[in-house]
Amino acid sequence: EEVNIPREGETESESDSDRQGHIDKETESQRDTERVKWNRRMAMMVRKKLTYRGCSHFRFRLVLATLSGHKVKITDIRSKDESPGLRDFEASFLRLLEKVTNGSKVEIDFTGTTVSYTPGVLTGCVNGRHDCGRTRPVSYFLEALMILLPFAKFHSSISLVGITNAPSDRTVDLLRTVTLPVIAGAFGIPVDGLSLKIKKRGAPPNGGGLVEFTSPTVTTIPSTSLDDFGKVRRLRGIAYCTKVSPVLCNRMRDAAKEVLTPYVKDVYIYADSYKGKESGSSPGYGLSLVAETTCGRLIGADAIGEAQGTPEDAGVECAQRLLSEIRTASCVDTPTQAIALIFMALSSDGVSQLHLGHLPMHTVQVLRLIKDFFGIVFKIDEDFDTGGYVLSCAGLGLSNLARKVR
Repeated sequence: EEVNIPREGETESESDSDRQGHIDKETESQRDTERVKWNRRMAMMVRKKLTYRGCSHFRFRLVLATLSGHKVKITDIRSKDESPGLRDFEASFLRLLEKVTNGSKVEIDFTGTTVSYTPGVLTGCVNGRHDCGRTRPVSYFLEALMILLPFAKFHSSISLVGITNAPSDRTVDLLRTVTLPVIAGAFGIPVDGLSLKIKKRGAPPNGGGLVEFTSPTVTTIPSTSLDDFGKVRRLRGIAYCTKVSPVLCNRMRDAAKEVLTPYVKDVYIYADSYKGKESGSSPGYGLSLVAETTCGRLIGADAIGEAQGTPEDAGVECAQRLLSEIRTASCVDTPTQAIALIFMALSSDGVSQLHLGHLPMHTVQVLRLIKDFFGIVFKIDEDFDTGGYVLSCAGLGLSNLARKVR
């Protein structure tokens, strides 16, 4: 017969009552966690229609609507401009969503100032092709595909035609060397099948570039913790040019090294010159830099050569932008913040954390959209040691229903 021996200094009744109280607390905590998860899943199942005004964050509104299944209506799109309504790149983005989904419904009024979007099933596309136009670069569309396609029904592969490097958006070089490694390493996207290949360069205004993107699918996304920046150990970069003399790459590289070598000695910048059919339809040049820290964090910056500027100006500008990003000590750079926060909100069981050196208004607006579509509220704590912020949340646990959960 088993006998419960009480601890020293307590009676048998006290030992049993304390143990039972501890078990009750654990059970109650588990019930609270399950109740929160159940409420979130039920909130996702109840489809609702969200209404927004204006054209800001048009892309993220549609991306989150596709993942959540909620209908969205956007009104007063540039209603007071001389040319009101949707722009070419926004209409092209709607066509791209129709290619990677099945059953989506888009309604646009005759003035083009009101758009209603009913998301369908996210199926992905195999050997697809999309013309991104000449208004915005292909990275504007690629960032959305990086969020959507991991939750698609099939492994996807798509070719995007257009401008590969432009001042308005992040270059495809940094999407390949910074954004893809971040989502693969921190959020468990399989490396096998995740690739971004630059077949042709396309400089503004005529573009002519070609990019091939392939993405695998996942069942769920694990929670992550990105709270330690570390120290910068090396810098890498790509100086590229199309339809101009390769000497411009060397001039950009030398100008950037003069700014960076006083801080980090391990600096290597690769020169990439394109000619012939691979150089696109317009001449151009630019520089992309990546800083790698001792904790594996990747921080990027880029600069595009201007018609009235010199290659030295582009090199110095890119180096200064990179130093500004490093100074914030954020675990992800500014253009990657929105993608990282969305994956954190969709992650599975557990609490995800992310350290950011600053919170721009674009990131704040994405946090508001995440709350609207998923009901996820981030906890923001100020880090007095580094002067930044620590953002944490319990993920929704979004599952890819097209794949079996093992």
